Amino acid sequence: MTGARSSGILFGITIFAGAFLLFSVEPLTAKKILPWFGGSAAVWSTCLVFYQTALLLGYLYARFITNFRARVQAIVHSALLAGSLALLPIGPSARWTPGPIQDPTRLILAMLTVGIGLPFVALSATSPLLQDWLAQSGHKSPYRFFAVSNAASLAALLAYPVFIEPALPTSRQSLWWSAIYAVFAALCIFAAWQTRRNGALNRPRELSDEAVAPTARAYWFSLAACGSMLLLSVTNHIDENVAAVPLLWVLPLAVYLLTFVLSFGARAIYSRGLWLRLLAFALGILGYAIYNINAVEAIQVSLPIFLVGLFVCCMFCHGELNRLRPGASALTGFYLTIAAGGAAGAIFVGLLAPQIFTGIYELPLTLVFTAILAMLLNWSAGGWSVRFLWIGVAACMVVVFGANVEAYRENSLSMRRSFYGSLRVVESPRAGPEQTRTLYHGTIEHGAQLLWPPGRFRPTTYYGPDSGIGIVLRECFSGPKRVGIVGLGVGTIAAYGQPGDTFRFYEINRQIVEIAESLFFYLRETHARVEIAEGDARLSLERETPQQFDVLALDAFSGDAIPVHLLTKEAVALYRKHLKPNGVLAFHVSNNYLDLAPVVRQLAEEFGYRSVLVRNHANDDELVLPADWVLVTNNNAVLENAAVKVHAEPIHSRPGLRLWTDDYNNLLQILKTPQFR
Repeated sequence: MTGARSSGILFGITIFAGAFLLFSVEPLTAKKILPWFGGSAAVWSTCLVFYQTALLLGYLYARFITNFRARVQAIVHSALLAGSLALLPIGPSARWTPGPIQDPTRLILAMLTVGIGLPFVALSATSPLLQDWLAQSGHKSPYRFFAVSNAASLAALLAYPVFIEPALPTSRQSLWWSAIYAVFAALCIFAAWQTRRNGALNRPRELSDEAVAPTARAYWFSLAACGSMLLLSVTNHIDENVAAVPLLWVLPLAVYLLTFVLSFGARAIYSRGLWLRLLAFALGILGYAIYNINAVEAIQVSLPIFLVGLFVCCMFCHGELNRLRPGASALTGFYLTIAAGGAAGAIFVGLLAPQIFTGIYELPLTLVFTAILAMLLNWSAGGWSVRFLWIGVAACMVVVFGANVEAYRENSLSMRRSFYGSLRVVESPRAGPEQTRTLYHGTIEHGAQLLWPPGRFRPTTYYGPDSGIGIVLRECFSGPKRVGIVGLGVGTIAAYGQPGDTFRFYEINRQIVEIAESLFFYLRETHARVEIAEGDARLSLERETPQQFDVLALDAFSGDAIPVHLLTKEAVALYRKHLKPNGVLAFHVSNNYLDLAPVVRQLAEEFGYRSVLVRNHANDDELVLPADWVLVTNNNAVLENAAVKVHAEPIHSRPGLRLWTDDYNNLLQILKTPQFR
């Protein structure tokens, strides 16, 4: 075996291992910190911002040290890898647990920087650095290793939910990752010192990337930024408007990585004429899909549309990047530029857009940017026919953007946005007894109220009189009662309050509190005393003395990405501390995508409780929606209640389902087969 071939195999293995570790630590870290921030989908978006920025730092480091002789490069990189070992095992410690008023974005970025920053930068630098060493050794196709790197990233990303998460508790995942990282570091140090033996690398060299035209650099940056913006904006749209299921978060990233693999792995795959035609078609389909924000298709329809659209758009971005790539001598500068573009795109969508926009406008705006970029790159390619085509496509995307802005504002009393999502309060335009006011999170309804008495006092949506929580609060407790509710919404459960009662709500989103208090009437007109504890419910309950609740309602699993940490053995032990001996835990488990009732039943059995699933039907005239509530109690007056028995349904078991703990859960086991709607 020749030395060049041997080096190629060694470097290929090292690059693959580094990329695999890089993209397995991403979902692992996100999963570990997700419970501290209410299970919000924005945790993943913020993590993506960190990952893209840390990737830029890794590429910047690789670009910097390649200016030096091989010996210096080997020493510096070995020192970085050795230093990163001091941070093992990876993962944030409990000292990062957020307080009730801390800014989630800043805290997440800080804990990721301290917890995994140095190993992440070292892993990020591996691919461009080793490719540069190969190029200087005379390797003919170092860019192919970029495809190897992205293939490993894709493999890790898909392996995590399918193989790693179901098999290992989170703590053991961290230990295994740390052990493999130590092996990788040793392998990478060996590769660095193998490089030093190559005489060609021991001579100072002039990097030629300074001669690259500014226009080319601008296109590198813009194409990378566009791909990153597409990734985050499609992810946000899916989470807000299609299905807020944590497992779906990895799919757009997998598509994004796949386009890198295909674009840089085999140049023949990107046939420019074909993909530009597909791009025009994909932009049209995506624009049509988001033109009407109130049209929500079944997940079987909408999810493929957005993933295929993302694939085509990213194939254009990354195919053009590969087409415009420079020679191998400018390799690290090229990677640095595309990393800077990727970070800029992520920062805009993940950090700036929530501050700038009150609605979810990133996706239509990104489609405008994509169309304009395609128009500029093709301005001189095919004459005025091509120019008019792309001018038309760009104009259509501008129309879609304007339609989105107008639709979000139509009949809106209030539009707000924060780390926890986009909120909109809409009032039906015609006054009268049927006039309603509705809270939307993205395009998903999160509460509604009739505005005219006596309808204004009726509990609606998931909390109707025949719902599990409605029956318990109406019929099962006489006299003053103390009720805890995790998840405020518009405060609908307060409609059941009677004189002498105390209803204590736990809500993580300050904007929800403001909306419920100012734009809806449940909290203002209830007969009960209302208390509101802001912050993550579990963290708040851990800080409080026993509350002696008659009923504790867990209402945080139907709309947003579910906060798994509220459905664990440790969480139920905490609820018992705050519950009276004959009290009731009421879990609202209505969810289109996850079968949570078996999880709750298993937790109930662990603590010696009985459980019953109560399912009510819709009543359109009363604004009541079908709802599933699991009542967990040993109170016979509740379990034998006639209304409970009428609406009770069996809780089916899930084969192989393990008890959920803070260290273990498996969403794949409880996925439902989604129904067309």
